[in-house]
Amino acid sequence: MGGIGIDPVTGAGAVARVLDAIDAGRGGQIVTPNVDIVAAARRSRALRAVVNAADLVTADGAPLVWASRVAGTPLPERVAGSDLVWSLAEAAARRGLRVALLGGTPDAAARPTERAAEILETRYPGLKVVGAWCPPMGFDRDDAHWSALTQRLAAAAPDLVYVGLGFPKQEHVIVRLRATAPRAWFLGCGASIDFIAGHRRRAPRWMQRTGTEWLFRLCSEPRRLARRYLRDDLPEAARLLAEAAKARRDRP
Repeated sequence: MGGIGIDPVTGAGAVARVLDAIDAGRGGQIVTPNVDIVAAARRSRALRAVVNAADLVTADGAPLVWASRVAGTPLPERVAGSDLVWSLAEAAARRGLRVALLGGTPDAAARPTERAAEILETRYPGLKVVGAWCPPMGFDRDDAHWSALTQRLAAAAPDLVYVGLGFPKQEHVIVRLRATAPRAWFLGCGASIDFIAGHRRRAPRWMQRTGTEWLFRLCSEPRRLARRYLRDDLPEAARLLAEAAKARRDRP
């Protein structure tokens, strides 16, 4: 879809696939494309390669699910990163797995990354959050900061790592960190750490179900998101649906 391969899995199926891999001692990377990521990957061969190299790719954006249905090759459901952070944490608590958080909004007063760790441990008794790190801007280009992060990651030895730095930075960071924790599963989760902490509000459930979550985010952060959603994402969504309709017509 738009040059990206998407795994036809449910949310429960995605969690099961990750748990099976962890049991087998295999690490991996999860990318959850929405329309914005598909548009970026369409423009950049390098970004497209990053997404397609992931071990599990799930449809975060509702228009991707709609387009798959129009094409006659339906994805079973939307599997958003902001939902996987909860379902994977619940499964980790049952299995006694170790989770680390990396990213979130740098805010010394609110401490959203640490707050998210506390909320997850409270909601899922038995969950082991072994790291909650919010490095400064530019940490990935600073040798000292990067070395400190990799040392913390190695010492924590997590099974799951949520990386909330936004696409594509989080994906590039994950690719580099996998060498430090080859048996861990990394999830690029965008704003999800802030959502868990309550530092940002996620759209109501009915908007998540109807595919209008983007509208809620646009109204919440118009200056930051208006250009992305209105100039880039709406035309890309229309293009995906048109391509899907053509693919269905052309199929023998």
